[in-house]
Amino acid sequence: MEYYVRYGLEFNPFVKNSREILMTTSDFREAQTRLNYLLETKGFGVLTGGAGKGKTTAIRTWAKDLNPSLYKVVYSSLSTVTVTEFYRKLASDLGLEPQYRKPDNFRMIQDEICRCTMEKRITPVIIIDEANHICTGILNDLKILFNFDMDSKDRAVILLAGLPALNHTLMLSAHEPLRQRITMNYHMEGLTKEESRQYILTKLSGARCTRQVFNENALEALANAANGVPRILNKLCNACLMIGSTRGTDIIDEEIVLQAVEDSRLG
Repeated sequence: MEYYVRYGLEFNPFVKNSREILMTTSDFREAQTRLNYLLETKGFGVLTGGAGKGKTTAIRTWAKDLNPSLYKVVYSSLSTVTVTEFYRKLASDLGLEPQYRKPDNFRMIQDEICRCTMEKRITPVIIIDEANHICTGILNDLKILFNFDMDSKDRAVILLAGLPALNHTLMLSAHEPLRQRITMNYHMEGLTKEESRQYILTKLSGARCTRQVFNENALEALANAANGVPRILNKLCNACLMIGSTRGTDIIDEEIVLQAVEDSRLG
């Protein structure tokens, strides 16, 4: 028997690749509002936040709801790529055959964006994740790549998402021209203490749980330990379920939470 079944769960809502149970926090709602504003204005937007604070969930939820007859979503993760690799990948993501030379890819990408907007009436939405790893060469090129009609029109939405270091990079004087093009910049702070508590209860309810799993002291301890980071909250809750099941405990208390926190530090 799976360890979470002991607690009346149909599935484990705290592990990766589980069924998604979305809780709309104030931070999440504000991010959606800002992203929708970017959709209207077009141009460049920046979404930052610490690791595990919900950036990817916010972006994925927003992008999933976009009408495919009006928007073409292109997602690219920029861990560490060269300028040439960036152009080749972006061309491929747009459904084009990547060329060897950067100028050829550059021209092809611009032509495809113009074709989407002018012929198909579709706005490209280009999401560049992990943009805190972006190199200076790519940043310098972005403003030129998405410059249309002598900078008088924005034909695409370009969202740069990443850790807070991204904003520090953009503040460098060398990136002033690109920074002037940014129409939306939002930083995700994570969950409040009360939202952390509700996050856990919402996850449990979504897994068809109808009984108490964590007592109030445990919920408070989890909120304090996770410090507003959903990813840490998920990890600790999952660890608590395993420890509690091993011990044969029906309701998880603060002592089990402290053990889960200690184990996570050691692991």
